[in-house]
Order: sequence, then C-alpha cells, then structure tokens
Amino acid sequence: MSLTKMNSIERHSAMALASIMSLRMLGLFMVLPLFSLYASHLQGATPGRVGFAMGIYGLTQAVFQIPFGAWSDKAGRKKVITLGLIIFAAGSVLSACSTSIWMMMMGRALQGAGAVGSTIIALLADLTRENQRTKAMAIIGVTIGMSFSLAMLLGPLLNPWLQVKGTFWLAAGFGILAILILYMAVPSPEKISWHADTGSERHSFFAVLKHPELTRLNISIFMLHAIFTANFVVIPISLLSFAGLSGDHQWRLYLPVLLLAFIGSVPCIIAAEKKQRLKFFFLGAIFMLFSAEWIFWRWPASISLTALGLFLFFTGFSILEAFLPSLVSKTAQPARKGTALGIYSCSQFLGIFAGGSLGGWLYGILGLTKVYLVCAILTILWAAIAFQMKNPQHRTY
Repeated sequence: MSLTKMNSIERHSAMALASIMSLRMLGLFMVLPLFSLYASHLQGATPGRVGFAMGIYGLTQAVFQIPFGAWSDKAGRKKVITLGLIIFAAGSVLSACSTSIWMMMMGRALQGAGAVGSTIIALLADLTRENQRTKAMAIIGVTIGMSFSLAMLLGPLLNPWLQVKGTFWLAAGFGILAILILYMAVPSPEKISWHADTGSERHSFFAVLKHPELTRLNISIFMLHAIFTANFVVIPISLLSFAGLSGDHQWRLYLPVLLLAFIGSVPCIIAAEKKQRLKFFFLGAIFMLFSAEWIFWRWPASISLTALGLFLFFTGFSILEAFLPSLVSKTAQPARKGTALGIYSCSQFLGIFAGGSLGGWLYGILGLTKVYLVCAILTILWAAIAFQMKNPQHRTY
C-alpha cells in the first residue's frame, strides 16, 4: 500500500462529493420510517400500491444507474450529475404535491431516476490518483452509512413539524443544495477517463455474474434491502395499530434504538476485520435479523420487545451494510471491480423495489404480522446461501 497521502484537491473533492451523495441519501430515506402511514391516506391507496410506491425508486435507480455513468463519459460528469439532481428534486416536489397514490408513485420513480451515484464515483475517480482512490471511496462509503442512520433518525424527529409532505420539500431543497456544492466545491477534472475499479465493462459482465462468491454477495445485498424495505412498509403501521404509538411519537423509539445499534455494531465490524472472522459475524448478523422478525411477529403490541427487535434489526443491518461492499471489493479482481460493484449496486436497488412491492402485497392479503413471518423465512433461506461463502482474507478472483 502506498504511503503517500491524499493531496488537498483529492481530499476536498472526496468530502464535497460525499456531501452531495449524503444529501441525496437523506432526501431519499428520511421519509422511509413514516411513508406507509402517510401514503395509506392518499387517494386510491391500497397496501400493495403503498408498498410499490415505497420501493419503486429502487427500480428506477437500478435501471438508470449504469446508463447515467456511461453517458457521463461522453457528456461530462458535472452535466449528468446536475441533470440527475434536478430530476431528483423534481421527483421530490411531485411527491410533496401528491394527492393520490398514483402521483406518489410517479414522484418516487422520478426521485430514483436521478441515479447519479455511479457518475459521482466516476467523477471522484477522475479527481484522484489510483493509489489514493481507495481512501477516497472509503470517505464516501462511511458518509453514506452515516447518512442512512441520520435519515432514519431525522425523519421521525422532524415529522411533528414538517410532516412527510414537508420532508419531501426538504429533499427537493437538498437536491438544489447539492448542485451548488457541485459547482462551488468540486473542481472540474482535466480529463474524463474510464476506470476499471469504478466503471462497469460489458465484456466482463457475464464473467462477474457467474462468479459464485460474488453471486452470493449480490443475493445477500438483494435480500438485505428487500427485507429492510418490506419491514418498513409495515413497522410504522404496526407501531400505531398494535402499540398505540403515533407517527409524531415514533421518533422516541427510533432515537435510542438507533444510537444503541450504532454503538453495538461498530465493535462487531472492527472485531470481524481484526480477527478475520467476517463469515462468523456475517452469519451472526443474519441471525439478528431473524430474531428481530420473530419478535415483531410474535409480540407486536409490546413496546419493550419491539424496541429489542428494532435494536437487533438495526444492528444486524448496520453490520451487513458495512461488510458487503468490502467483501465485493476483496473478492473481485481489480480489473473487474467496477463491473462487480455495478452489479452489486443494481442488486441492492432491485432488492428495495422487490421488498416494497412484496411487503405491500403481503400486507394486503395476509395482514401486518405475516409480513414479519415471511421475512423471517427469507432470513433462513439467506443464511443457508451465506453459509457456503468463504471467509475472505485475500482476493480470490
């Protein structure tokens, strides 16, 4: 590993682009903890349609992510990122103004269609030396993880003042602020290049797709986000219906649970890397998700047990969310890392779409608690697949 340090341009570029990614993530995820409660009152809403509206941004993200990145090779990174952020802001405005579930679906689809994550990564690659790129990517990775946790806290916390509609308007403002940061704080690259470690290559697509270890990781990120999104179709409604906790007060439960989950997950992540026991902790985190689903299913009316379930759920989720990109990076050959990460990203967003759609459909035909039972069964199937994975220490591909 090179002992050289990031220069000021690389450091400032990484921080600025991480903040752009963070603002977009906040805008997408702040509404998640309360979306189903809000959307269920829109004209034409059914449980299936609410779940579809929640998850559809994952489908448009998956569809447009790689094309936007490829287009930026020709049109320029900043132009494509600007367009994507405008689309995201427009989708946020449409969501805020929605009076029907159909308008909400269109708004959420537009939010996801501004899929500039791969383009932001490509711009960062243009602005960093190869021997500093891993550090730069780590800054973005850490920021995304922190943004997700912050979004899950801020959404319920701000709900008494903003409501979900106001949160969508705030997301639109975040999109505009991100554009300002792009032009005020991010330098323009001297040249645009394709980078093997960040860009997808069609010639290596099928080779990466068939690799058994990478396939298990792609299935894992799909399952993780499908289970997560399916849960949040029903958790806010379950807290209101069974535990009597209104949307304005749910933050009181989320706040301590998320803080404790963060405290609990960090030592596990450090220990797994230090002791090279990633597989052990990986399977342990899946077991945490299973335990949470079981608690949600059996004791939905108990606030204390629901809090325990949420702690296990968020701790397991945080551990897996930290492990998976690292495992993909360690498993993929450097020349095919960009393709591997592109497929991984698409799997993640497709999981969001599948989870929202499945959660809403199951809620509509089986009821709230049966969604948890199905998710528990999915964690068992996932654990069986993950059990076959190798404990990574060196690159194998």
